[in-house]
Amino acid sequence: MAETYTVLARRYRSQTFDELVGQEAVSQTLKNAIKMGRVAHAFMFTGTRGVGKTSAARILAKALNCPNVKDGNPCGSCETCKAIARGEDMDVIEIDGASNNSVDQVRELRQSAGIRPARSAYKIYIIDEVHMLSGGAFNALLKTLEEPPSHVKFIFATTEVHKVPATIISRCQRFDFKNIPTQQIAEHLRAICKDEGVEAEEDAIFRIARLGNGSMRDALSILDRVLSMGEKKITDKVIEELLGKPPTASIAELVSAMAEGDAAAAIIKADKLLKDGMGVEQVLGELIEFFRGLMLVATCGEKTDLLDVPGEARGAFTALSGKYDPPTLVHLITLCELSLRSLKSSTMHRPLFDALIVRLALAEQFSSIRQLMAGGDGSSSNSPGAGQKKK
Repeated sequence: MAETYTVLARRYRSQTFDELVGQEAVSQTLKNAIKMGRVAHAFMFTGTRGVGKTSAARILAKALNCPNVKDGNPCGSCETCKAIARGEDMDVIEIDGASNNSVDQVRELRQSAGIRPARSAYKIYIIDEVHMLSGGAFNALLKTLEEPPSHVKFIFATTEVHKVPATIISRCQRFDFKNIPTQQIAEHLRAICKDEGVEAEEDAIFRIARLGNGSMRDALSILDRVLSMGEKKITDKVIEELLGKPPTASIAELVSAMAEGDAAAAIIKADKLLKDGMGVEQVLGELIEFFRGLMLVATCGEKTDLLDVPGEARGAFTALSGKYDPPTLVHLITLCELSLRSLKSSTMHRPLFDALIVRLALAEQFSSIRQLMAGGDGSSSNSPGAGQKKK
């Protein structure tokens, strides 16, 4: 029988605080708490999906029960650490809040919490998506959180902390997990590709990292899909074939035509993107991202860290940003976003899309609202139009 494949997100799950990518402040604080013996009885880990909340919960559980803790990190090699990593340790109970959210289930948890751990120092409850518990379940949990047994620790994880009652949050030590910077995701993906024996182009890795939108798990899932194609080298073309995303150069060519006011060339280039497999909404999404990049460069300078693109691609943003004022770019982003909304309630996608492309290319020929309200004809040099480009 064929060996079961383990996805990258599970195979490369962080096993120590030092391996937790993009959450240095959280890792250091938890390590210090372990070293100093100042560990709270309940923790609340919040943040978007795939940023390391559950991984951190397991690492914390290992560090609390590992007999060979060093510098706040679990050893990872003892039987306790291995069992927790496999999700098989009898003293570390992982619960899905979505499917265990009733009052009766929480009462059972309270009763089992009174029983001392079988072999470790603590009995640890990890409740994922804790915001899914019912109001009654939260109330049933409240008393235990207020006066927990000395041998019990709670670790809650949630993507929607605003749905958790304040009475619960106030009894927990809260840690907010940030979205992981694209550069750090890219570095981790490069290391994984090296371990997997796969060569990868810098631009391709960076695009996968950017598509993760701050989530390491999402980026690893995309990388898994790319690797499943069996290619020995990950290139922009491979990703384009799989995901339908064009290289930055194609969008840059489209925006360049718009910057020159060449509506015909802009429509032709936009049409080519659609014929190459892009959807209308995908193109608009890419345009919004590109205009945002131009806005960042125009506002903060070409070396800004806010622009998540490889070094080679910065040249296109630098060159094109000089053709637009920041207010113009804000206006163009707004136009694209409004068009995205209109598309959701319309069956005339292509006419709306073509009209937008022409509108973006001929932006400087449209009068601003301020000029129209003032009764002007849009020709005044002292009142630049909302879509006016730099000369």
